[in-house]
Amino acid sequence: MDAILKTRIKEFILNKGEEPRVVGAPDPFWQHLKNTGTELWLDTGDMDEADKNWSAEMTALTTNNTLVNKEIQKGIYDSLIEQAKEIVKDLPLEKQVMEIAFIVNARHGLRLAKRFGGFVSVELHTNTAHNMDATVDYGLRYFDICPDQFIVKVPYTASGMLAARKLRDLGVKINFTLEFSARQNVLVALITQPNYLNVFLGRLGAYIKDNGLGDGSGAGEKTVLSTQRWVSKLTSNNKVPTKLIAASLRSASQLEDMAGVDVYTIPTQVAASGKTELKGNFSSKLGADYPVHLNSPADEVSVSKLWEVSEKELALAKDLGANLPKDGNELIQRVHDAGCRDLFPYLSDEDLADIAQDGKIPVHQRWAARIESGELAIDTLLNLAGLASFTRDQAQLDARIETIIS
Repeated sequence: MDAILKTRIKEFILNKGEEPRVVGAPDPFWQHLKNTGTELWLDTGDMDEADKNWSAEMTALTTNNTLVNKEIQKGIYDSLIEQAKEIVKDLPLEKQVMEIAFIVNARHGLRLAKRFGGFVSVELHTNTAHNMDATVDYGLRYFDICPDQFIVKVPYTASGMLAARKLRDLGVKINFTLEFSARQNVLVALITQPNYLNVFLGRLGAYIKDNGLGDGSGAGEKTVLSTQRWVSKLTSNNKVPTKLIAASLRSASQLEDMAGVDVYTIPTQVAASGKTELKGNFSSKLGADYPVHLNSPADEVSVSKLWEVSEKELALAKDLGANLPKDGNELIQRVHDAGCRDLFPYLSDEDLADIAQDGKIPVHQRWAARIESGELAIDTLLNLAGLASFTRDQAQLDARIETIIS
């Protein structure tokens, strides 16, 4: 796409009105949590829900394909989509839809930034997940629109890691997302060197509980705290040390259980329940080590990969970080050559369809034998399931756009 059209799209996004500013009131409850060293972000794209929960101690909001799709389906951007159609009408239909999806995401992120005055994590279209050039292109375009407040979310893929590294080298703030283990985040910390990375801890407990491997308690918390230690150690001397986000919080108690972690991105329902259920007597839990209750000792090896990092995996991450692969395929090949194939397994289209069919929480029994053999791993399955889930929501968003512009 030529530079002139990109400029027209940027101007269209920036010229769509102002937003009333919300100034959060100080709240002792959140200040006590912040005093442990944790940054407080709200995990929502819903303006009304953010209004109810925003406080002076909060510094950012985060969106994703699912959250933005919920806003789009309300119809609040139908008029914007109609107007945007005129700008991109000379592009092929698929490209029109992708550009309008970018316009809507950027516009919604800009509204959040103006309204609350903090940082806003904005998500890329899922079609870019395995495309380095597209990730860099759209990441730079987000940055060009709101360089002081936008943080670009890039999902955990081989190409995504390398593209995000390029964006970081160009000064773009990166929130690297869809990680589920300490070892995945060691790779990200050393290859990508992002501003932020994540553990989606709620889905870890859900995987164990829903699949009958245990009661689900402790796994997410243990993984977050292990990851925090690894990331802090490996990036402490970087010009911009990487911070860990504890994401996918499911209960108010987790606000206490991991207090002191770099960042919480808090769903509004967890924020609200925290205020009613907790006393606010927070203290740092960075030294805690939570037990994980499993029904069978046989599952300990596969589950423990969530919080353990082997010497082989650490050596691989250091090598990849020091000698960057030229593309995602080379990265995956070097992962396999190092004997760490379950970090980026070779899967068939049928395998990927089965993962997508399972939903956000894969069916363990379907994959158990291959996990035991070392071909797959729980963190890898959850990452692929998460990307498939975002892709479904992106498809719904795209479908609404296509219906309006056709």
